Amino acid sequence: MESFDPQEGYHTFRGGFWNYFSMGMDAQVSYAFHSERKLHPEKFKNQLVNQSTYAKLGCTQGWFAASVFHPSLKNVAQLAKVKIMKKHGQWQDLHIPQSIRSIICLNLPSFSGGLNPWGTPSGRKKNERDLTAPYVDDGLLEVVGFRDAWHGLVLLAPKGHGTRLAQAHRIRFEFHKGAADHTYMRIDGEPWKQPLPKDDDAVVVEISHLGQVNMLATQNCRSKSVNDVSSSTSHHNGEEDDDFSDEDDSRAEPEFRKFGAADTFRIPDEIDISQLS
Repeated sequence: MESFDPQEGYHTFRGGFWNYFSMGMDAQVSYAFHSERKLHPEKFKNQLVNQSTYAKLGCTQGWFAASVFHPSLKNVAQLAKVKIMKKHGQWQDLHIPQSIRSIICLNLPSFSGGLNPWGTPSGRKKNERDLTAPYVDDGLLEVVGFRDAWHGLVLLAPKGHGTRLAQAHRIRFEFHKGAADHTYMRIDGEPWKQPLPKDDDAVVVEISHLGQVNMLATQNCRSKSVNDVSSSTSHHNGEEDDDFSDEDDSRAEPEFRKFGAADTFRIPDEIDISQLS
Protein backbone atom coordinates (compact mmCIF):
# COMPACT_ATOMS: atom_id res chain seq x y z
CA MET A 1 0.00 0.00 0.00
CA GLU A 2 1.32 3.46 -0.89
CA SER A 3 0.54 6.72 0.85
CA PHE A 4 1.68 10.31 0.39
CA ASP A 5 2.32 12.77 3.19
CA PRO A 6 2.17 16.33 1.80
CA GLN A 7 3.77 17.78 4.92
CA GLU A 8 6.75 15.48 4.75
CA GLY A 9 6.79 15.46 0.97
CA TYR A 10 7.50 11.80 0.38
CA HIS A 11 5.84 8.55 -0.56
CA THR A 12 5.82 5.70 1.91
CA PHE A 13 5.21 2.06 1.00
CA ARG A 14 3.72 -0.20 3.63
CA GLY A 15 3.34 -3.94 3.33
CA GLY A 16 2.09 -6.88 5.35
CA PHE A 17 3.78 -9.99 6.70
CA TRP A 18 7.03 -10.77 4.91
CA ASN A 19 10.20 -12.78 5.31
CA TYR A 20 12.78 -10.54 3.63
CA PHE A 21 13.15 -7.34 1.64
CA SER A 22 16.00 -6.82 -0.81
CA MET A 23 17.13 -3.97 -3.02
CA GLY A 24 19.81 -3.69 -5.66
CA MET A 25 21.41 -6.07 -8.14
CA ASP A 26 20.09 -9.25 -6.57
CA ALA A 27 16.55 -7.92 -7.01
CA GLN A 28 17.48 -6.83 -10.55
CA VAL A 29 18.38 -10.40 -11.53
CA SER A 30 15.21 -11.66 -9.88
CA TYR A 31 13.17 -9.10 -11.86
CA ALA A 32 14.80 -10.24 -15.12
CA PHE A 33 14.00 -13.87 -14.28
CA HIS A 34 10.42 -13.01 -13.35
CA SER A 35 9.92 -11.05 -16.58
CA GLU A 36 11.38 -13.85 -18.71
CA ARG A 37 9.14 -16.43 -17.05
CA LYS A 38 6.04 -14.34 -17.70
CA LEU A 39 6.94 -14.02 -21.38
CA HIS A 40 7.87 -17.68 -21.89
CA PRO A 41 6.25 -19.83 -19.18
CA GLU A 42 6.68 -22.96 -21.31
CA LYS A 43 10.47 -22.75 -20.85
CA PHE A 44 10.28 -22.97 -17.06
CA LYS A 45 9.05 -26.50 -16.45
CA ASN A 46 11.52 -27.87 -13.91
CA GLN A 47 13.86 -26.74 -11.18
CA LEU A 48 17.06 -27.47 -13.09
CA VAL A 49 16.01 -25.26 -16.00
CA ASN A 50 14.95 -22.51 -13.59
CA GLN A 51 18.27 -22.57 -11.77
CA SER A 52 20.33 -22.58 -14.94
CA THR A 53 18.28 -19.70 -16.37
CA TYR A 54 18.71 -17.74 -13.16
CA ALA A 55 22.47 -18.28 -13.25
CA LYS A 56 22.60 -17.23 -16.92
CA LEU A 57 20.67 -14.04 -16.17
CA GLY A 58 23.01 -13.36 -13.28
CA CYS A 59 25.87 -13.39 -15.79
CA THR A 60 24.13 -11.33 -18.47
CA GLN A 61 22.95 -8.76 -15.89
CA GLY A 62 26.53 -8.38 -14.67
CA TRP A 63 25.93 -9.70 -11.16
CA PHE A 64 28.98 -11.98 -11.32
CA ALA A 65 31.22 -9.14 -12.50
CA ALA A 66 29.50 -6.21 -10.84
CA SER A 67 32.69 -4.24 -10.32
CA VAL A 68 33.12 -4.12 -14.13
CA PHE A 69 29.57 -3.92 -15.51
CA HIS A 70 27.68 -2.18 -12.70
CA PRO A 71 28.18 1.62 -12.43
CA SER A 72 29.30 2.62 -8.94
CA LEU A 73 26.75 5.43 -9.04
CA LYS A 74 24.05 2.76 -8.76
CA ASN A 75 25.48 1.16 -5.62
CA VAL A 76 23.26 1.26 -2.55
CA ALA A 77 25.24 4.02 -0.82
CA GLN A 78 24.80 6.32 -3.85
CA LEU A 79 21.13 5.51 -4.42
CA ALA A 80 19.74 5.95 -0.93
CA LYS A 81 20.34 7.43 2.47
CA VAL A 82 19.78 4.62 4.95
CA LYS A 83 18.69 5.20 8.53
CA ILE A 84 18.03 2.75 11.34
CA MET A 85 16.28 2.96 14.69
CA LYS A 86 17.86 0.97 17.51
CA LYS A 87 16.13 2.89 20.29
CA HIS A 88 12.58 4.17 20.16
CA GLY A 89 12.35 7.57 18.48
CA GLN A 90 16.08 7.81 17.71
CA TRP A 91 17.03 7.55 14.04
CA GLN A 92 20.69 7.28 13.10
CA ASP A 93 22.48 7.11 9.77
CA LEU A 94 23.70 3.67 8.71
CA HIS A 95 27.05 3.58 6.96
CA ILE A 96 26.87 1.47 3.79
CA PRO A 97 30.24 0.49 2.27
CA GLN A 98 30.73 1.90 -1.22
CA SER A 99 31.13 -1.61 -2.68
CA ILE A 100 27.70 -2.87 -1.54
CA ARG A 101 25.38 -3.41 -4.52
CA SER A 102 22.63 -5.39 -2.84
CA ILE A 103 21.10 -5.02 0.59
CA ILE A 104 18.80 -7.46 2.38
CA CYS A 105 16.57 -6.86 5.41
CA LEU A 106 15.64 -10.10 7.17
CA ASN A 107 12.57 -10.72 9.25
CA LEU A 108 13.36 -14.44 9.49
CA PRO A 109 16.76 -16.16 9.05
CA SER A 110 15.80 -17.54 5.64
CA PHE A 111 16.53 -16.10 2.20
CA SER A 112 16.52 -17.40 -1.38
CA GLY A 113 15.72 -21.06 -0.80
CA GLY A 114 16.49 -21.22 2.92
CA LEU A 115 19.93 -19.59 3.07
CA ASN A 116 20.89 -17.60 6.17
CA PRO A 117 22.72 -14.38 5.14
CA TRP A 118 23.19 -13.19 8.75
CA GLY A 119 24.61 -16.36 10.22
CA THR A 120 25.48 -16.37 13.92
CA PRO A 121 27.89 -13.64 15.10
CA SER A 122 30.67 -14.70 17.42
CA GLY A 123 31.09 -13.59 21.00
CA ARG A 124 33.64 -11.02 19.81
CA LYS A 125 31.11 -9.50 17.42
CA LYS A 126 28.60 -9.37 20.28
CA ASN A 127 31.03 -7.41 22.45
CA GLU A 128 32.39 -5.13 19.74
CA ARG A 129 29.27 -4.38 17.68
CA ASP A 130 26.42 -5.67 19.84
CA LEU A 131 25.37 -8.18 17.16
CA THR A 132 23.30 -11.18 18.19
CA ALA A 133 21.91 -14.31 16.60
CA PRO A 134 18.76 -13.78 14.48
CA TYR A 135 15.89 -14.45 16.88
CA VAL A 136 12.36 -14.30 15.52
CA ASP A 137 10.83 -12.58 18.54
CA ASP A 138 13.42 -9.98 19.55
CA GLY A 139 11.80 -7.24 17.44
CA LEU A 140 15.00 -6.74 15.42
CA LEU A 141 15.57 -6.78 11.67
CA GLU A 142 18.91 -8.03 10.35
CA VAL A 143 20.46 -5.88 7.60
CA VAL A 144 23.03 -7.58 5.35
CA GLY A 145 24.95 -6.35 2.30
CA PHE A 146 26.54 -8.10 -0.70
CA ARG A 147 29.11 -6.88 -3.22
CA ASP A 148 28.33 -9.30 -6.05
CA ALA A 149 27.17 -12.84 -6.81
CA TRP A 150 30.53 -14.32 -5.78
CA HIS A 151 30.09 -12.73 -2.39
CA GLY A 152 26.63 -14.31 -2.21
CA LEU A 153 28.03 -17.77 -2.90
CA VAL A 154 29.71 -17.79 0.52
CA LEU A 155 26.24 -18.56 1.92
CA LEU A 156 26.66 -22.10 0.62
CA ALA A 157 29.49 -22.64 3.11
CA PRO A 158 28.53 -23.92 6.59
CA LYS A 159 29.43 -20.62 8.31
CA GLY A 160 29.11 -18.27 5.35
CA HIS A 161 27.39 -14.93 5.74
CA GLY A 162 27.16 -11.54 4.06
CA THR A 163 28.43 -8.19 5.31
CA ARG A 164 26.57 -7.63 8.56
CA LEU A 165 25.51 -3.98 8.56
CA ALA A 166 23.16 -3.64 11.52
CA GLN A 167 20.33 -4.96 13.65
CA ALA A 168 17.52 -2.49 14.23
CA HIS A 169 13.85 -2.20 15.12
CA ARG A 170 13.18 -0.05 12.06
CA ILE A 171 15.01 0.81 8.86
CA ARG A 172 14.35 3.59 6.37
CA PHE A 173 15.57 4.10 2.79
CA GLU A 174 15.34 7.68 1.54
CA PHE A 175 15.70 8.10 -2.23
CA HIS A 176 16.25 11.57 -3.63
CA LYS A 177 17.02 12.84 -7.10
CA GLY A 178 20.27 11.24 -8.18
CA ALA A 179 22.16 9.31 -10.82
CA ALA A 180 19.49 6.65 -11.44
CA ASP A 181 15.84 6.96 -12.40
CA HIS A 182 14.91 3.54 -10.97
CA THR A 183 16.10 0.66 -8.84
CA TYR A 184 14.93 -2.89 -8.21
CA MET A 185 13.28 -4.24 -5.09
CA ARG A 186 12.00 -7.61 -3.96
CA ILE A 187 9.83 -8.92 -1.14
CA ASP A 188 9.79 -12.70 -0.60
CA GLY A 189 10.70 -13.46 -4.21
CA GLU A 190 8.30 -10.94 -5.78
CA PRO A 191 10.44 -8.32 -7.58
CA TRP A 192 9.46 -4.99 -9.08
CA LYS A 193 11.07 -2.01 -10.78
CA GLN A 194 10.86 0.98 -8.47
CA PRO A 195 10.88 4.48 -10.06
CA LEU A 196 13.07 7.00 -8.25
CA PRO A 197 12.56 10.76 -7.98
CA LYS A 198 13.30 12.94 -10.97
CA ASP A 199 12.67 16.23 -9.18
CA ASP A 200 12.64 17.47 -5.58
CA ASP A 201 10.18 14.78 -4.49
CA ALA A 202 11.40 11.79 -2.46
CA VAL A 203 10.59 8.11 -2.20
CA VAL A 204 10.82 6.57 1.26
CA VAL A 205 10.68 2.86 2.05
CA GLU A 206 10.35 2.24 5.77
CA ILE A 207 10.30 -1.20 7.36
CA SER A 208 9.28 -1.92 10.94
CA HIS A 209 7.61 -4.54 13.10
CA LEU A 210 3.85 -4.24 13.46
CA GLY A 211 3.18 -7.29 15.59
CA GLN A 212 3.75 -11.02 15.96
CA VAL A 213 1.90 -14.14 14.87
CA ASN A 214 2.18 -17.74 16.00
CA MET A 215 4.37 -19.96 13.85
CA LEU A 216 4.49 -23.70 13.34
CA ALA A 217 8.02 -24.93 14.04
CA THR A 218 9.68 -28.32 14.20
CA GLN A 219 12.37 -29.13 16.74
CA ASN A 220 15.15 -28.66 14.16
CA CYS A 221 13.75 -25.37 12.82
CA ARG A 222 16.47 -22.81 12.06
CA SER A 223 14.40 -19.96 13.50
CA LYS A 224 15.02 -19.51 17.20
CA SER A 225 13.33 -17.67 20.05
CA VAL A 226 15.18 -15.52 22.56
CA ASN A 227 13.71 -17.86 25.17
CA ASP A 228 15.20 -21.01 23.68
CA VAL A 229 17.40 -22.80 26.15
CA SER A 230 19.82 -23.66 23.33
CA SER A 231 20.32 -19.97 22.53
CA SER A 232 22.04 -19.43 25.89
CA THR A 233 24.97 -21.64 24.85
CA SER A 234 28.05 -19.43 24.74
CA HIS A 235 30.46 -19.24 21.82
CA HIS A 236 33.96 -20.53 22.37
CA ASN A 237 37.27 -18.81 21.64
CA GLY A 238 35.55 -15.92 19.81
CA GLU A 239 34.82 -18.15 16.83
CA GLU A 240 31.62 -18.02 14.85
CA ASP A 241 29.03 -20.74 15.18
CA ASP A 242 26.71 -20.07 12.27
CA ASP A 243 24.60 -23.21 12.62
CA PHE A 244 22.42 -24.42 15.46
CA SER A 245 22.93 -28.17 15.75
CA ASP A 246 20.10 -30.65 15.95
CA GLU A 247 21.50 -31.75 19.30
CA ASP A 248 20.94 -28.28 20.70
CA ASP A 249 17.44 -28.20 19.26
CA SER A 250 16.50 -31.42 21.01
CA ARG A 251 17.39 -29.88 24.36
CA ALA A 252 15.03 -26.95 23.89
CA GLU A 253 12.04 -27.41 26.16
CA PRO A 254 8.69 -26.97 24.38
CA GLU A 255 7.34 -24.46 26.92
CA PHE A 256 10.10 -22.00 25.96
CA ARG A 257 9.36 -22.18 22.23
CA LYS A 258 6.66 -19.52 22.39
CA PHE A 259 6.81 -18.81 18.66
CA GLY A 260 6.02 -22.44 17.76
CA ALA A 261 2.42 -23.56 17.67
CA ALA A 262 2.92 -27.22 16.71
CA ASP A 263 1.91 -28.55 20.12
CA THR A 264 -1.16 -26.31 20.20
CA PHE A 265 -2.55 -27.91 17.02
CA ARG A 266 -1.72 -31.49 17.95
CA ILE A 267 -4.74 -33.79 17.56
CA PRO A 268 -5.46 -35.72 20.79
CA ASP A 269 -4.82 -39.46 20.65
CA GLU A 270 -8.41 -40.34 21.53
CA ILE A 271 -9.72 -38.64 18.36
CA ASP A 272 -9.98 -40.82 15.25
CA ILE A 273 -8.66 -38.64 12.43
CA SER A 274 -10.42 -40.82 9.83
CA GLN A 275 -13.76 -39.63 11.19
CA LEU A 276 -12.91 -35.97 10.64
CA SER A 277 -14.38 -34.40 7.50
